[in-house]
Amino acid sequence: MLLTRDDLTHRRRYLNARNTILTLLSWKIIPIINENDTVVVDEIKFGDNDNLSAMVTNLTDAQLLINLTNIDGLFDKDPQEHADAGLIRLVEKVDRKILRFASSIPGFLGRGGMASKIKAAQKVGLRGVPAIIANGLKPGILKLIFQGAEEGTLFLPGGRPMCSRKHWIAFTKSPKGQIVVDSGAERAILNEGKSLLPSGIREVKGRFSLGNSVVLVNESGKELAVGMVNYHSGDIRAIMGAKSSEIASILGFKHDDEVIHRDNLVLAAQIEEDDALCDFRI
Repeated sequence: MLLTRDDLTHRRRYLNARNTILTLLSWKIIPIINENDTVVVDEIKFGDNDNLSAMVTNLTDAQLLINLTNIDGLFDKDPQEHADAGLIRLVEKVDRKILRFASSIPGFLGRGGMASKIKAAQKVGLRGVPAIIANGLKPGILKLIFQGAEEGTLFLPGGRPMCSRKHWIAFTKSPKGQIVVDSGAERAILNEGKSLLPSGIREVKGRFSLGNSVVLVNESGKELAVGMVNYHSGDIRAIMGAKSSEIASILGFKHDDEVIHRDNLVLAAQIEEDDALCDFRI
């Protein structure tokens, strides 16, 4: 089954892909999923198969992600160069220390090294799903894992799982631009759980369409959140700084009072794990 990121970015196609996979599984067919390299361009690439695996885990509401590589799991240093490298059996939280371990271990094949596998584990953990990185060269490795054997490195999920829709907005829909908000909007969004209104917008960067995801930043450039917009970028430029009651008179139509509804906003603080942060743009 060949997919591009574009297949998962649009909600209807996302649900169609989900239904196809679940139907195959109900027929006891295990689908093999890969990126459709014949038609993909940079703008709609998954990046690597580790990122694709995290997206498919969310797509199918899977209960476990198993990521197989050529070593026994996550080590505290490269085991191919250091005889005293120690295997880390359990990771409760992905922090900068864990990411440093991962960055010291090069990839074996393809674009995804250990660091990308850690980020995939981090992403599915935010959905409440554990992940295991184990040695795919070991005979019967999947059977051993399913039998409960202690194999590889187990990554525990976070506390309260992020809902599927918000996870989709944050990590599957690639952001197409940025919206700069003022201090009042920043406070309302971060501290009061409010939606983004046009009155709080200072600048719009990039070109994007209704339904695209964008990154919200404050006036210092700090990333605050990612959200799905209710208006095209040109329309947002026209109404920024205005009251919601003035939208119809400025544009000649009105979709919603909010540029981004709070139900379609994911705060950066919601995806922090200690001092490590998932990247919205990956």
